[in-house]
Amino acid sequence: MNPYWGLDFFSFLKKLFERSIAFLRGGLVFTDLASDEVQILVLLFIGISSAVIGTFLVLKKMTMLANAMSHTILLGIILSYFCMQGFAGDNHLLVFNYRLFFLAAILTALLTTACTDLCKRILKLQEEASIGLIFTFLFAVGVILVTLYSRNVHLGAEVIMGNIDALHLNDVKFAFSMTLINLLITFLAFKYYQILAFDETLAKSLGCMPLFFQYLLMLQTSLLAIGAFRAVGVFLFLVFLTAPVLSARLLTHRIVTLMGYGAGISMLSILVAVALSRHLLTVYGLSLSTAGITAVCCGLSYPLTLFGVKIRVFLLKSLQKRNLAIHNLKIKS
Repeated sequence: MNPYWGLDFFSFLKKLFERSIAFLRGGLVFTDLASDEVQILVLLFIGISSAVIGTFLVLKKMTMLANAMSHTILLGIILSYFCMQGFAGDNHLLVFNYRLFFLAAILTALLTTACTDLCKRILKLQEEASIGLIFTFLFAVGVILVTLYSRNVHLGAEVIMGNIDALHLNDVKFAFSMTLINLLITFLAFKYYQILAFDETLAKSLGCMPLFFQYLLMLQTSLLAIGAFRAVGVFLFLVFLTAPVLSARLLTHRIVTLMGYGAGISMLSILVAVALSRHLLTVYGLSLSTAGITAVCCGLSYPLTLFGVKIRVFLLKSLQKRNLAIHNLKIKS
């Protein structure tokens, strides 16, 4: 029996807090986690990794390339699915193979990045035009393959939009490993990413190999895409890369602080989204997509943060005018 069944928004958060304390004290073991807690953990790991990688994607203005890759990676997933079907045969069940999917994601990421770069260098196209050309071509190939073989293979919408309700403990382990690897790579390459994010010419003069680190960042993004695709699909994870970081940029301009704020905003959005999903099911009987609600909450974080910043600026200006008026009255008196 799910301990969160029949709980509303605040009751859910209270129960989650109680079970979190019990887990930290050893009262609960890893295998006792409920499905809602599995969803939260996987989404939290995705949110943390997205905030770290998304910081450099936003600063380097590479979010559109990441968007293109999130779509073209569908081609790699479909091809790897066909490979698994060929190995399994007609009388065997297909087993989800993270290694094969990750290899397909890496190859697709390299293909997308390389083709985009070639279009810029050889065809002399602008970066936006190159991304649009490669993105639409590779994504169209993936859609054609789905259309041609959809009658013979079972390739559901979960591959594209994710199925967060089907997550299990192995997904938590994989999401944790994915986050740990991305954090380690970012830590080791941090100073190079930092220089490339602000001055690519300086990076070239210092011998930082901008192209190598651009490919490395795309490989990290592909790893994140595979870690996120079971939960939110290969499309929705883009909002995790951009919205929390853009919201955090309204609050700070320091890179490390930006990562921390982005991760915090992402984590808060995830907790609110999962609790809201349970609330809507309990109170209104609406079984809505938790991944979709999470994406909406992450997207709303930016206008809400912007509104809060505007209110703060308005209050500070009002306070300054008030203090100035009081000061002038004292001078006149």
